[in-house]
Amino acid sequence: MAIYESRGSRRSATGSPDIVLHAYKRTFHLNKNALLSRSAKISRILKDCQKQKHHQDLHLTDIPADAKTFEQVVDFCYGELVLSAGNVIPLACVASYLEMTEDHSPDNLLKTTRSFFHHKVLPEWKETIKAFRSCERVLSEAMDLGLIDSCLLSISTKAGSNPLLLGKPIEITSSEIGDLGVITRPSGKARRKLFEPDACSDEIFLGLPLQLFELAVSTVAGRGVPAEHIASCLFRYAKRNTEAAACLFDKSPDREVVEAIERLLPGKAGVLPCKCLLELLRQAIFLQASTDCRKGLERRVGKQLQEASADDLLIPRHGFANETQYDMECLLRILKHFYESCSGLPDSSGLVQAVETSGMVQVMELIKSILAKVSSDPHLKKETFISLAGMVGVTLNEMGRSTDDLYSTIDVFLSAHGHLNETEREEVCQVLDVEKMSAAACAHAVQNERLPLRIAVQVLFVGQLRLQETIERLPESEYGGSREEDEEKKEEEENGGEEEKVKEEMERMDSRVVELERECDRMKREIERGTGRKKQSLWKEMKRKLGCSTALYESNCHVKKIHPKNGQND
Repeated sequence: MAIYESRGSRRSATGSPDIVLHAYKRTFHLNKNALLSRSAKISRILKDCQKQKHHQDLHLTDIPADAKTFEQVVDFCYGELVLSAGNVIPLACVASYLEMTEDHSPDNLLKTTRSFFHHKVLPEWKETIKAFRSCERVLSEAMDLGLIDSCLLSISTKAGSNPLLLGKPIEITSSEIGDLGVITRPSGKARRKLFEPDACSDEIFLGLPLQLFELAVSTVAGRGVPAEHIASCLFRYAKRNTEAAACLFDKSPDREVVEAIERLLPGKAGVLPCKCLLELLRQAIFLQASTDCRKGLERRVGKQLQEASADDLLIPRHGFANETQYDMECLLRILKHFYESCSGLPDSSGLVQAVETSGMVQVMELIKSILAKVSSDPHLKKETFISLAGMVGVTLNEMGRSTDDLYSTIDVFLSAHGHLNETEREEVCQVLDVEKMSAAACAHAVQNERLPLRIAVQVLFVGQLRLQETIERLPESEYGGSREEDEEKKEEEENGGEEEKVKEEMERMDSRVVELERECDRMKREIERGTGRKKQSLWKEMKRKLGCSTALYESNCHVKKIHPKNGQND
């Protein structure tokens, strides 16, 4: 056990000290008169010991602060004291515990520390932060003395007058996109920076322990400091502290920091760039933060989703084998928050009603980019793909845009998921509006064996109807009309190319048409042989399965070939 002998200690003839005091798991040999002249508490304890004829060994088990602070208190008893912003509050707490007040002796330690605190510490920002930081080990005692409240008032008043003390708001320009990295465990000397702090800002505030930092930020927020400055400070605190704790390979301190940052973030949208919010979300997922923390960050990201990029939203999944490498469930929740924030209320399928909302086009393109990246992943769940593709499909439909890109993505997904049966492939294709596919995409689709037969037939009908409409728009001169010769010649030149394209497309589709007709006939015969149903009812059922009995094509399931020269049906 360590032994401390105070400076100026007076010993008896036997060499023994006047008082032996046990505190902080240490033994202190102290001068009795010096200590009694300053501490009312020690005086009272010694008097009680004398009355009860106990040995004058004192045991102070609940004394605040630490051994170093107590040594400085003893030094004060012998006329030596060096005060600073870092020790004034712990000294005041010990002085209060030992009852070193003016009632016991003049110019005592409690009055001296209080005077220094109010006149030398509180007027200065840095000194106040240093003093506030020292409260960590004496929090309850400093709270009782009102020193915590004084620090918070000083901090919030100064930050309210000059928000730059908390740092500048974070702004990410187009040239900076991609410079922010993920907060992860260090790998050797390599480390990607999440955010480079402003060199002009005061970093001392970011060095506060988490509990004190929360107190300070909560108080500052109540003083009307702009939300952008508070959010910037919170983000930088997360960056600084998670990187500092990374070397410990302990997720607990990091997790507590991220959870606290999410709680403290202002509710106003846009106070942090979406890229920064996504970095916090990635860290929350990696550290297995609370559900409330992750949901809160997902909600914030959803409100600013139009600012994100596909790479930002592809959050790696950790620790799960035989699953997609990205957290697609998280992505779906973020998208839901976006649509809810845009439309107020989603419809029964969870999709947005008002696609004209600002940012909808950007998000639709964002989802398309994500689908292009993940559709080839064989572990991507069918339900997840349908949800994402459905959002794109609804938006494209409402905006009257081509669905060619969506068709290509579906084709890639079906190629990577060859195990899907006919019914499952039909479910995947239900999100595709074949009427908004281009002629080239339709020509590819009718020959695409990965598409379910029902969808291929629908695409074929759409193509046939388009061809018929195109032929009907051809000039009368193609059918031997009575126009003037010069007009006929002019229109022939203008439309000759279009007729050739029609003929070529018809030739390409003929083989697929024959194949589909043959397959329909084969299936019809098999069903008739296997069930013995009436031919008429069986054929109606077959038309229903193939999608031919829809409102658009309810006349007949057989494909009608249209010859471009006479416009008649075969």
